Amino acid sequence: MKKILILALATLALGACQSDKKFHVKGEVSGAEGKMLYFEASQIDGVVALDSVKLRASGTFDFAGNRPESPEFFRLRVDNKVINFSVDSTETVTIKAPYEGFAIDYQVEGSPNSERIKELTLKQARLQQDINDLLVAAQARRITNEVFEDSLATLMNTYKEDVKRHYIFAAPNTAAAYFALFQKVNNFLIFDPLNSKEDIKCFAAVATSLNNFYPHALRSKNLYNVVIKGMKNTRPAQERVVELDEELVAETGVIDISLRDLRGNVCKLSDLTGKVVLLDFTVYQSNVSVAHNFMLRDLYDKYASRGFEIYQVALDADEHFWKTTAGNLPWITVRDGNGIYSTNLALYNIQDLPTYFLINRANELSDRSDHIDDLDQAIRKLL
Repeated sequence: MKKILILALATLALGACQSDKKFHVKGEVSGAEGKMLYFEASQIDGVVALDSVKLRASGTFDFAGNRPESPEFFRLRVDNKVINFSVDSTETVTIKAPYEGFAIDYQVEGSPNSERIKELTLKQARLQQDINDLLVAAQARRITNEVFEDSLATLMNTYKEDVKRHYIFAAPNTAAAYFALFQKVNNFLIFDPLNSKEDIKCFAAVATSLNNFYPHALRSKNLYNVVIKGMKNTRPAQERVVELDEELVAETGVIDISLRDLRGNVCKLSDLTGKVVLLDFTVYQSNVSVAHNFMLRDLYDKYASRGFEIYQVALDADEHFWKTTAGNLPWITVRDGNGIYSTNLALYNIQDLPTYFLINRANELSDRSDHIDDLDQAIRKLL
């Protein structure tokens, strides 16, 4: 009898020990009977499925996972609707949501970080809706492209200042601060860690805090590498003298550019002689890229049939991002892998991005963006 009792106590102790190494996420989804609810991990290299359940009339669910060594991110998904949350240790996170409005009308308890993540999610949703409204107004010609760009910049700057102050710098060692860094609108990162010095400061603040608390965590190391890459990409270029081949200018009329496009084919600017060309230098992974390319698309659609072409030089450090983003654009897009250290930038005396130039049909520079008040009218004159 005594041996049996000892064995039973040992079994209970082992079960309790194993239970201490688990976290739980439970709750209910109303109005979703028969729907599949998926429990997934949001890892650095993608989303990984962990578990799933077919919801009954009650909508209740209860998932468990191994305690993470550092804060990690998870999500619940029904169809294409997602709720993001974080787990620090062995807490129990309770989430209740309706099927309609699943991603924004949910309630979360048991995780302060997850509550903050919900706040950020709602803010991002409002920002996306405001941007969508601007796009609709611009497409319907209710506002000009200039008003669209200015309004978009104001929306983005206001959002970033709010999030920097109340979520990132206020508590950089939290999962919510990390989550804020990687929010997107229109599939673009709101905070640009590779091209904006101010945004790199946000990444650096979170990277430093995570490294202090979780020096061996994969997310800490990855964030640190992102910061180093961004700092290298935005450091001031060393002053240098660029030797310009006068024969090259004489032969082509403009300083020629020869770079590879999305398919790996070499595209030369001088091959476009006979067309009116907008030579555009830009960074796809920047806050203004969406508005800028929207403006260009509007002009391209209007004048491409009349001999107008766009030769767009991307200076993104992330080649994959450039390829993914530029894949559906109708004009010529090439990438200069030297980024801000590109000789082309020096030759064309470019200080800010985006900057564009108009080239006439004789392959001669007509004007640059700094001096163009009405781009549409300037293009029409050359056509």
